[in-house]
Amino acid sequence: MLKTVVLILSLTLFFFGCSKNSQPPAARAQADPVLQQPNATAEVHYKAPAGWLSEKPTSDMRLAQYKLPKADGDNEDALLVVYYFGPGQGGTPEANIERWLGQVKQADGSSSKDKAKTGRMTVNGLPVSTVDVLGNYSGGMSPDSAPQNNATLFRLRGAVIETPKGSYFIKLTGPEKTVNHWDQAYTDYLNSFEFK
Repeated sequence: MLKTVVLILSLTLFFFGCSKNSQPPAARAQADPVLQQPNATAEVHYKAPAGWLSEKPTSDMRLAQYKLPKADGDNEDALLVVYYFGPGQGGTPEANIERWLGQVKQADGSSSKDKAKTGRMTVNGLPVSTVDVLGNYSGGMSPDSAPQNNATLFRLRGAVIETPKGSYFIKLTGPEKTVNHWDQAYTDYLNSFEFK
């Protein structure tokens, strides 16, 4: 009798254990983010749109930078910079967006945070945090991104793309008309990011 009870209990545990792991490994990885391990050979890939001019980065902190030619009526080009600091480096998406918003002042003294459009989306499986704000841009830490005329309305569009190998920080700044002109190209650029 005792042997029968032990046998039934053993079989129950065996079948219960099998049923929990009956999914193929790929399905379990999709269901459980903890199982998603970065592929050691995978890299981030992206494609710059036609019309953007690739420039030599003016800082070691910049992975890439592009000049977006000015639109009719604007006096200067827009600048898009890609920053990458490595796994776990560069701060959270929220901290970076907060810092970028601090670089844009409103003429009426109101908070840029209140005027900004922020959002979250997923691009090719990668979480992306975005910000879009208009105002007087101070140029951040880099002189080459400061406006020639501080009274010019600049538009800042930013994104933090999280990958298994660390976050990529995308920052586009330029006169309002010029950034508006390149709106679709910027969206296409973000949508081109892949980790494979």
